[in-house]
Amino acid sequence: MREIEYLVYLSPEMEDRLRVSALQERGNILGFVVQYEAFLKGEWRPIVRYDTAHGFSHRDRIRPSGVVEKQPLFFDSYNLALTHASLDLKADWASYRDAYEQEMKE
Repeated sequence: MREIEYLVYLSPEMEDRLRVSALQERGNILGFVVQYEAFLKGEWRPIVRYDTAHGFSHRDRIRPSGVVEKQPLFFDSYNLALTHASLDLKADWASYRDAYEQEMKE
């Protein structure tokens, strides 16, 4: 079994990043976390997290209030769910950040 962990910075200011960790065995993903984090008000805050906690793949949207909205993913494998998570967060991180910042103002 192989453990994979890395960070990917998304913005030139290095205030937006993906935190990725996964367990892999023989090419199969056994579990993963892909979390988009933004540096806001002097600290790294989790905004959106895809993971396999609780035995199924899902997306957690974390609100500034701390409320977590869970949405299940329906992929045939964790490999596909991990790929989807990475692509979604790399493509839409700015909109997730904007929505989070708007909610912080409310």
